[in-house]
Amino acid sequence: MEITKENLKKILVDPGYLSEYDFKRAVKRAQSGKKKIIDLILDDGLIKDEQFGQLAAQNIGYPFVNLREEKFDEKIFYSIPDLVAKSRKLIAFAGDENQIKVGMEDPGDLEMIHVLEKKFSKTIKPYYITTRDLNHALLRYRAGLKEDMEDVLRRIKNIKEDQEKKDELMVKIVDLFLEYGYISKASDIHIEPGRADVIIRFRVDGVMHRVLVLPKKFLDLILSRIKIMAKMRIDEHKAAQDGKFQFKYQDNYIDARVSIVPVNEGENIVIRLLAAASREVNLDESGLSNENLKSVKSIIKNPHGMILVTGPTGCGKTTTIYEILKILNTSKVNIAAIEDPVEYDIEGISQIQINPKTGLTFAKGLRALVRQDPDIIMVGEIRDQETAKIAVNSAMTGHLVLSTLHANDSATTLPRLLDMGIEPYLIVSTIKIIIAQRLVRKLCEKCRYSYKLSQKEAEIINKNEKFKEIIFKKHKKDLNKLYLYKSKGCKVCSDSGYKGRVGIFEVMEMNEAVKEKVLKRASSAEIEKIAERMGMPTIFEDGIDKVLNGVTTLDEVFRVIGEG
Repeated sequence: MEITKENLKKILVDPGYLSEYDFKRAVKRAQSGKKKIIDLILDDGLIKDEQFGQLAAQNIGYPFVNLREEKFDEKIFYSIPDLVAKSRKLIAFAGDENQIKVGMEDPGDLEMIHVLEKKFSKTIKPYYITTRDLNHALLRYRAGLKEDMEDVLRRIKNIKEDQEKKDELMVKIVDLFLEYGYISKASDIHIEPGRADVIIRFRVDGVMHRVLVLPKKFLDLILSRIKIMAKMRIDEHKAAQDGKFQFKYQDNYIDARVSIVPVNEGENIVIRLLAAASREVNLDESGLSNENLKSVKSIIKNPHGMILVTGPTGCGKTTTIYEILKILNTSKVNIAAIEDPVEYDIEGISQIQINPKTGLTFAKGLRALVRQDPDIIMVGEIRDQETAKIAVNSAMTGHLVLSTLHANDSATTLPRLLDMGIEPYLIVSTIKIIIAQRLVRKLCEKCRYSYKLSQKEAEIINKNEKFKEIIFKKHKKDLNKLYLYKSKGCKVCSDSGYKGRVGIFEVMEMNEAVKEKVLKRASSAEIEKIAERMGMPTIFEDGIDKVLNGVTTLDEVFRVIGEG
């Protein structure tokens, strides 16, 4: 069932869920591209898929079901062949002795409902489901990666001398890596050569998982295929190479960034997957507490100054910057960005990819951007003294500058800038706020349960003064009556107990007390102490808050930031 532009306006704009400006912008983009209006709205995080489903179902007069939150009856699900489910856009997910529950893109398809009633000899209860929810549910029909891969390998083994057919099957193997990496929501695919084999690992929710081992003889074929896709030199085996490509799975386009480096046993391949779905998260859902969220949203209204996001590699810094840019990106301002790499294309923002081979560094690109009359500048990362000085000067001369920096916490960021040769008076004049962050895995809400604190966990708390202070003073919890949370593991979370990730944050505003310490070139420990005294919750404290609220576990917080 195709929802018309007029119906979309009635569902989203008229009740005030979406602004007239954002809707017209999506309509205009849809006219010049391949995506539907609703897909562009969802990609930009202007409304959540589940919320849209509820509104659309209400508009057409059918109940809505979010299949990602449902427990499937496997027997009923597989009773409808995958080709039928895909072509008629429906999923049978549950039922009893009297009726079968079916999610449908078009719950008014009476012809199909009659067919299903005849098949099951039961009443069919139709529900409205969104296209994205349907596509996600259809993934259940796929066999495992190992089985698919073994089938391809058997076919390769049976081919004697037909190199063309072998090449075709090798294309299929690489496609399977990419497809299953995307299905598994992996951020990275690692292809690692050993002495006798090649190990394939996926990084899912920040944790590495071994998924397959292949014979070593296939390494060269895999390398050649990936190098061709990423437009790399296939005859270069002694130097590191970087490249990128895009592939399509169902209706989704996924950008892949490739890094290949020579190692003792051959060449190591890492493919980072950058799917549009990753952009659906917005700042409100990032994990920022209400207090921190309020601070960030207030500060970014400044017309000039600097906002820094810090943390180690892979902690979501760039994502946070993008989420802030989404809020700032209006027709009233000119936004320019220089990045390495440009991870996501954002409509309405001028994005420059640095290229050291042509001399386009962060510093040179930033110097050029300032002459482009921007209101807001995003610098992917401050790596050196020259970039830091230009960024600070830009913030001093009427621009709002957003950037990232590698630092363990917000307090450490300030001495790092001093070490880069930035004068203290410039730091206190330009920096408005510093956001330090990490990513922790979220407990699966479907199989999560509470349990009484174990003896081992009680010992950890008793040894940790910060931990005890958070529990006793802030949360007023008695250790003997303290309950934490775990997950058993279920089909929704693939028996891992975790589903998705969320940020834990530390937000330091540059108040007068902190500025005074910076002017005196105080240490990071002194700066952190005064910031805490002025009311700043530390990143460790934010992590413990999320543990006590059942969002994540102690093990996760300790894994990413240690024991406070």
